[in-house]
Amino acid sequence: MQEQTLAVKRPTPANWLMFVLPSLLGVFLFMAPINYQDSLTIPIAILAKSVQALFEGSLTTMVTGMISLTAAATIVTKIFKPQAILKSHFFSGLLNPSLPWFIVQQLGALFVLLTYFGVGPEMIRDGATGGLVLNDLLPVLFSVFLFAGLLLPLLLNFGLLEFVGALFTRIMRPLFNLPGRSAVNCIASWLGDGSVGVLMTSKQYESKIYTEREAAVIGTTFTAVSITFSLVVIAQVNLEHMFAPFYLTVCLAGLAAAVIVPRLPPLSWKKDRFIDGTPLTEDLEAVPAGHTVVSFGLEQALAKANEVTSLRAVMVDGIKNAADMIFGVLPVVMAIGTTALMIAENTPIFSLMGLPFIPYLELLQIPDAAAASETIVVGFADMFLPSILASGIESDLTRFVIAAMSVTQLIYMSEIGALLIGSKIPVKPWELFMIFILRTLVTLPVIALMGHIFF
Repeated sequence: MQEQTLAVKRPTPANWLMFVLPSLLGVFLFMAPINYQDSLTIPIAILAKSVQALFEGSLTTMVTGMISLTAAATIVTKIFKPQAILKSHFFSGLLNPSLPWFIVQQLGALFVLLTYFGVGPEMIRDGATGGLVLNDLLPVLFSVFLFAGLLLPLLLNFGLLEFVGALFTRIMRPLFNLPGRSAVNCIASWLGDGSVGVLMTSKQYESKIYTEREAAVIGTTFTAVSITFSLVVIAQVNLEHMFAPFYLTVCLAGLAAAVIVPRLPPLSWKKDRFIDGTPLTEDLEAVPAGHTVVSFGLEQALAKANEVTSLRAVMVDGIKNAADMIFGVLPVVMAIGTTALMIAENTPIFSLMGLPFIPYLELLQIPDAAAASETIVVGFADMFLPSILASGIESDLTRFVIAAMSVTQLIYMSEIGALLIGSKIPVKPWELFMIFILRTLVTLPVIALMGHIFF
């Protein structure tokens, strides 16, 4: 854990450069909004899209090979127990998972191979299940993980979070009971991709920067859906001309959920202890006497930047980040995402689970409540499914409500949910479902109110 007393007494120009230059580059890459191909995005996302364009037609094969080789290497490790791997913290974590994660990883590899070669049960490899995850989602995640993982040290290692943490702690602590630095996670997700927010949160939890409670809350609350994908959702329900009021509604509903849901179980049950079990004993971002938020933030930032003694070590950190997400998380996304979509496509479970919401929707005066109820819980499988189902509903108000709800529900197992489960963030699948339902119950009244104002 960082000591609050750690500081650079007389910062040198080198200290300032080590803080300012990498941090500004990180802010530009992860947070600078850029208009690209008629949509708002960030440079990291543009880099990811360039990889997708460069390897168009090959990324699916590459991902299939990587997941399959990782699964095979894990089997070899389990059987032969090579000491070179077991003694390495990084390779042991990657290739010697616990039994449950071993099963999930092998299931992901099996689904990938069946889908890629077009063999086995149709329900696994269908274009709406395994085909969707392998062909549409995994190549995008691979590209995002590659650059986000490699370049994430620019945000984490050079003092930016320490500086932002001090500036925002007087907002984030009273409102959300979170460190000020969590604002960076939210902005990176909002402008870029929710997977970037999950990656950042997981790495900070592993580094004993966030506690169990903080990591769980940030991972399930502040990995916001990007502006770009929100445009896709609202276009799917033929209301793109309503994007401004739609996104305003999403922000207000998301704010309500961020304030209320973390104060309810299961998130309220999480402990303020670090990954190694040690309790949080002090607020590392509390501004001591004699300091302003700016002076204290700069002191902490320069101290952090002063810890960087080797840029090579920083590069190795970035490579490990990228490898951990690509080889460790992609199989989990394939296994859990495909399973969730198979349930959604081939069983009435999600439709039946939506029935109790009919009275709630009627109370909120939403037209076509029965049809709308079928879209509510299906969002747990994939965020895009509700807007697909809603596209045939006649009422503009109902389509608006469903589109906004699908974005603010946030946790969907085809990506964010699977990423959270595959990361070190301490949340269980049943907890994710509980949080998903709570977010739905909290955000629907806000969305309905705004919908009635606009329609």
